[in-house]
Amino acid sequence: MSIGEGFPGERLRILPPAVARAAGASPITRELLVTDAGWFPHALHHGRQRLLGAGASVVIVCTAGRGWCRATQDDSATTLHVRAGQALVLPAQLGHRYGSMADDPWTIIWMHAAGPQARAFEASLPDGGRRPVVIDLHDRARIQQLMEEVLTTMEVDDTLPSLMRTSGAAGNVLAHLAADAAAGPPMRQAPLRRVFAHLRDHLDHPVVVSELAELAGLSPSHFAALFRAATGGGVVAYVTRLRIARASELLATTTLPVAEVGRIVGYEDPLYFSRRFRAVQGISPRLFREAHAHDPPEQIPRDAWPSGHAAG
Repeated sequence: MSIGEGFPGERLRILPPAVARAAGASPITRELLVTDAGWFPHALHHGRQRLLGAGASVVIVCTAGRGWCRATQDDSATTLHVRAGQALVLPAQLGHRYGSMADDPWTIIWMHAAGPQARAFEASLPDGGRRPVVIDLHDRARIQQLMEEVLTTMEVDDTLPSLMRTSGAAGNVLAHLAADAAAGPPMRQAPLRRVFAHLRDHLDHPVVVSELAELAGLSPSHFAALFRAATGGGVVAYVTRLRIARASELLATTTLPVAEVGRIVGYEDPLYFSRRFRAVQGISPRLFREAHAHDPPEQIPRDAWPSGHAAG
């Protein structure tokens, strides 16, 4: 027999329907509203079945133990296994059942999130929200902190300011989960971390894929495939974005000649630098500087300061 709630030490908050409806009048909570949230420690025999799904996106973060999930609309659906350091996402209106493993009951912190931001989050996931998804967390402590913020704020009260704060934390959770899902398992990223740091620190160095692959401890073909999966493009495209981002900063914050800026970020030929810059930013380096360089700050007249706050 499975139970939905009632675990020793559990915490649970559910918004009254009238409060949830009233929150729809606020621009912030209309976009994203947490309607339910909870913390279930060592949830032995925990289980839920919703044949028609929930009315909101269900996010379950597993902090200890293990659990499982399966979509109910598809008899051939694979059973997903969830362990500590992973999040389970159940799209709204998708029939599902899930539960805690009897031999290693999970501890979970969870929320139901509704609104356009939640739907956009679902659409960003694999299969566009048509099936449950298990996501490996890249920063477990940060996600748990944000989920705790969601629940703690709901425990204060259900006034609009509290609901707004809850929406802010929940939006941060969804953004982290979407990014983690796009990046793939953290272990897949591990060989690339040294490469990313090397590229950031050596923008003026030539890009040699075979050398980067050696730095990552991978074959060139495996490295190229892993890099593309992690960044959405090839090494040259990634380095170009890094270089132009740094060049943009230098153009906006220094008076260095444009050619010198180009050399600093790895472009010895000023004309080639200008072409690459225009391809990314849409305008030449000179026009970018004119549009974004800051004028020297003006001093506020002493008599314009409020009494007792004049600058020393």
